Amino acid sequence: MTARPRRRLAETVLCALAAIALCLGLSAWQPFRMAEARVFDAFATLAPPPMRPLAEADGGIVVVAIDEPSFAEIGLQWPWPRDLHARLVAALRQAGAKAIGLDLVFAEPSTGEADRLLAEALGPDVVLAADESVIETPHMSQLIRTDPFPDLIAGGARIGLASVSLDPDGVLRRMPAAPDGFAAELLRAAGEGAEAVPGRLIRPMGPARSYPTVSYYQALDPANFLPPGTFKNKLVVVGRSLQMAIPAETGGADSFATAFTSATGMLVPGVEIQATIADNLRYALSVAPAGMPLVGLAIGFAAACAALVGWRPAGLSTLALGLGLVAAVFAASLATFFLAGLFLPPLAPSLAVAAVLAPLAARDITEERALRRSVTRAFGHYLAPAMVERLARDPNALKLGGEKRELTILFSDIRNFTTLAESMKDEPERLTQLVNRLLTPLSDAVLERGGTIDKFIGDCIMAFWNAPLDDPDHAVHAVEAGLAMLAAVDCLNAELRAELGEAAPKLAIGVGINTGACVVGNMGSATRFDYSVLGDAVNYASRLEGASKECRVPLLLGAATAERVRERLAPLLVARIAVKGRSGVAPVYTVLPDEPIAPQIRARFNAAVDATIADGTRQNASFDGHPSLDFLYATIVAREARKPMASGGEASSAQVKEAS
Repeated sequence: MTARPRRRLAETVLCALAAIALCLGLSAWQPFRMAEARVFDAFATLAPPPMRPLAEADGGIVVVAIDEPSFAEIGLQWPWPRDLHARLVAALRQAGAKAIGLDLVFAEPSTGEADRLLAEALGPDVVLAADESVIETPHMSQLIRTDPFPDLIAGGARIGLASVSLDPDGVLRRMPAAPDGFAAELLRAAGEGAEAVPGRLIRPMGPARSYPTVSYYQALDPANFLPPGTFKNKLVVVGRSLQMAIPAETGGADSFATAFTSATGMLVPGVEIQATIADNLRYALSVAPAGMPLVGLAIGFAAACAALVGWRPAGLSTLALGLGLVAAVFAASLATFFLAGLFLPPLAPSLAVAAVLAPLAARDITEERALRRSVTRAFGHYLAPAMVERLARDPNALKLGGEKRELTILFSDIRNFTTLAESMKDEPERLTQLVNRLLTPLSDAVLERGGTIDKFIGDCIMAFWNAPLDDPDHAVHAVEAGLAMLAAVDCLNAELRAELGEAAPKLAIGVGINTGACVVGNMGSATRFDYSVLGDAVNYASRLEGASKECRVPLLLGAATAERVRERLAPLLVARIAVKGRSGVAPVYTVLPDEPIAPQIRARFNAAVDATIADGTRQNASFDGHPSLDFLYATIVAREARKPMASGGEASSAQVKEAS
């Protein structure tokens, strides 16, 4: 593993460990735990337990509400006389109730006769509420329990602690810890076993008034006010439950916020809380909160998965995978909640995913921006702005190390530059301006066709195609750039004649283009280097540029380039040359800037040139009225006629020296 992957691995592991430590710390922080409790509320309200199937199986629970209609019908001030409660117990028992829970605290005696009647009515099937309260003094906190006064339990009535514990945000979520809780005692009174499950989380059955509810006055005379069987085999809980729901903002006595309060904004009466606790005990609905070891394991696993995602360079896929991980965390949390009765909070593992990916993504973005800046600096001088922008957007398209690939290389040189420079030796500034004026449009011709300018060598331009960005038509683009260079020279000569008249210098260039395998990449020392190319194909392109003058054409193509542009640019054979350093002779071609030439005419022209090269004589060939072909062929004939004859009577091939 090289240095950069090792550094990336170390940074990824460091981010994962830091994220795990952060999330473990947050999991023990009370405000964060309250945020996780809100997630529990959301889960609990998604799909409350189905109450009707449960009630049909085991009788269910009915709430007898001390509500507004009951106050209106009974017409008495609160607290009501206890003999009225005695009548209620007797009526419920006669109606078939399995067990009765009075969520009312009878702490002090009232009138003797009323207390006696209530005591006689109570029995082992009745549960009376007890209460706990905390008395704060400057020196200590004291927990006081208030039980029903002894006379009421002489007949065997049970006592159940109705107090509940609220979370720091004031929401009831936890099952009672007391072994003699009101709901547990109600189940015991019905002959059902019930063990306290302190610390577990209550699954609410719904918002306020979710349980079947009848008014107190109706329960006093069920035969006249209620359908038959309303209380048969039912657990009955009696307590205050107003028909008008109590908003959470105002609060109310014996009313509590539950998981549904955040959705409805309403409190749930204490009597329904006791019914909910009873059902949670009866059907094992309560949910176990995950302990810190399991939470830590989930955080570690999420951080490890995020580290695997973050190992790759950041991009849209990283964002998608990160969101997918968070979704998977929530899905797993939901699955454990509903299928295993376990609440594994998803916030800390989700935060671990973000805590791993965010710094890694920030690092990658910073590195990418730095790479973009370096690419812009490195290529801004010899690539077209559009290509520099493309490289800056996608630096991965650039391979800065040396690589072997097929390129098309172009060399362009000003003809007779030495003579021109000598004539302007007393005006160096004017010479520099003239050269720059020429090199600017020549450079533009390269850049506009996707080429890379390798270097300027005095008055010579070296450029190549198909690196650093792929260009499937690199040969065509290079030849088109060469033609555009020739046209640019003609335009500049016209401008100079218009400016200087007959004194204007006449500029000309030679262009050599070749295609072949090269090594391309950063070349130079450790402190100074350029993006350049090396290879025999480069040398041959330079020699073709030098040979263009002897071949008497301004643009000369190697055979490999000609083959690649054959269908689109109709290259024409102009000579067969022997290049110093290579064995044998090789055909070289040119391209005319005119309209495309039909293949049969091109074949006829090439055959005529071949014959002329062989014997030095003009062939009787017709090119169907193409003046440019006639002129080019006449040039070739004149050139071949001037060659010295080799022994045997054949014209010798041109010996082309290596360009300096």
